[in-house]
Amino acid sequence: MSQRQLPIILALGTTQTLAWASSYYLPALIADPMARDLGVSSNWIFGAFSASLVISAMLGPRIGRQIDLVGGRQVLSASNLTIAAGLALLGFAHSVPVMVFAWLVLGIGMAMGLYDAAFAALGRIYGTEARRPITGITLMAGFASTVGWPLTAWGLAHIGWRETCFAWAAANILIGLPLNFFMLPAIKGARQAAATAEKPHLPLDRTMVLLAFIFAAVWTVTGAMAAHFPRILETTGATPAEAIAAGALIGPAQVGARMLEAGFLSRFHPLWSTRLACLTHPIGAVIVAIFGGAAASAFALFHGSGNGILTIARGTLPLSIFGPKDFGYRLGIIGAPARMAQAVAPLAFGLLIDVMGAKVLIVSSALSLSALAALFLIRTSARPD
Repeated sequence: MSQRQLPIILALGTTQTLAWASSYYLPALIADPMARDLGVSSNWIFGAFSASLVISAMLGPRIGRQIDLVGGRQVLSASNLTIAAGLALLGFAHSVPVMVFAWLVLGIGMAMGLYDAAFAALGRIYGTEARRPITGITLMAGFASTVGWPLTAWGLAHIGWRETCFAWAAANILIGLPLNFFMLPAIKGARQAAATAEKPHLPLDRTMVLLAFIFAAVWTVTGAMAAHFPRILETTGATPAEAIAAGALIGPAQVGARMLEAGFLSRFHPLWSTRLACLTHPIGAVIVAIFGGAAASAFALFHGSGNGILTIARGTLPLSIFGPKDFGYRLGIIGAPARMAQAVAPLAFGLLIDVMGAKVLIVSSALSLSALAALFLIRTSARPD
């Protein structure tokens, strides 16, 4: 990556790490103490979180189109304010309705501020040259769980879940907002373009449908693991400490895989690295099925490495197939089923774990392998059919 790209990559990498840590990765640790305080089951928390992801999915195409028109500066800056507002509301929640409303506000913030929006912003800035910047920001944001879970756990132990929400809100205002606003370039003529633009028509051809299915399948697994990873490992026989320690390895595994993507795998079409990534979660599941909780760290490394490459593929695969025109809008359409699947995954897998225990990894592995099968139906030189 060039010296000209580096400041934007560092800024977006930092703000993406913060956004993911303070929103998407929050329920895994905060759900139980929040539920106890509100006097409800933790499934209420995961249900509200799922609703926030539905909101995020519904808004994705509109936000992507807005970034296509005006760039990412305005949208990503607004995301920090929205996420902070949702976190503050969550901290003040003393009833289920307020808690649910807070998660819905966070859903709007996630639609505006997570990877799809950042990828669209980079596509708007760099066009077909966005693959390396996309990889660059995911290299940094791959540490979101590694940073977020220990910091949230420390907050729960020392200041309580409400104050932890307030602290994450302050970080979005004091760190995320200035970086997004001052480091992302303003797009010349954006207002005029937005005023005169017509809604583009993107046909839902075979390739679009396959990509939507692929990312929905793998993001169901990602959503389930993000919400329940420690709990799933405990069902395999790992202790709580071992489960948390294994979870902390996901970030480094993601970053290691993304370094491989930035180096050796960048020589190949993203289809090849995406196919490879779909295999790693099932391999890790087989290892933990054979060796039990003692192999928790190995499972985390395999799952994290695959997830690291799949995150990049969510941006680079559509870009390589369709090009940069209407990239943000296209990402929003392709990503909507994936976000819907993510919305269902925490609640659905929470119920499945109650019934199946460690065998829930059979379900997650089947989803990964179905995505792999669909990838072989896409041609390397695919264009809209």
